[in-house]
Formats: sequence, C-alpha cells, structure tokens
Amino acid sequence: MKGIRGERLAGEFRKEIYGVISSKLRSKYPELSAIISVTAADVSPDLKSARIYVSIYDPDNDRRTRSFDIIKESAGVIRHELSKVMHIRTVPELRFVLDGSMEYGEKIDKILSSLEKEDE
Repeated sequence: MKGIRGERLAGEFRKEIYGVISSKLRSKYPELSAIISVTAADVSPDLKSARIYVSIYDPDNDRRTRSFDIIKESAGVIRHELSKVMHIRTVPELRFVLDGSMEYGEKIDKILSSLEKEDE
C-alpha cells in the first residue's frame, strides 16, 4: 500500500504485531527465540491481506525455524489481538515472511572481520 495512509498503517501494524509477539506469544510459548523483530509490513490497498516480514536471530537454526512456525501458526491469534487495538473496519489476513537480513548482516560482518585480520 502506497501513500501516507499506507505507510502510517504499515508502521502501526509493525508496532502492534511486535507488541503481541513480545507479550502474548512469549507468555504462551516460552521457547520463542530471544531476538524477534518485525522489520516490515506490506498491506494491500483494500486491507484484505498483509505480508509481515519477521526477522528472527538465533544461532540455533532449529530453534529459529520453530519460532517462525509458532508465529505463522498464531496468525489468527495475532489478527484477533490487532482487532482489539486497531480501530479499522477490517483487520487484514496476516501472512508472515521470514526476513533473513539479520543473518545476512552477520555473514557480512564475519567476512569483513576476517579481511581485517588478514590485513594485520
């Protein structure tokens, strides 16, 4: 969704979804990874669906995958919690996408630090 309203709604969705994940889901599922962030929200113009990009940082790949599965399975719960907080007519169907930017950044940092060590 483009435009000022779309950007504002996407920002609100990011903030509120992060709040639901960090409070409701963490209390229900203590095995969630330590660092979970909602990096972006792409809301369709008709507000029927939204793609939510989630970044999960955990050195254990199995735990990261399980955390993402928990978030995907809890899409209905998250949507219900959003309906309580956000004052819009319809809350879009949420589709979660794993954002690998944190892992990519960590990989680049390792490459750069290894290059620095070679120069010394």
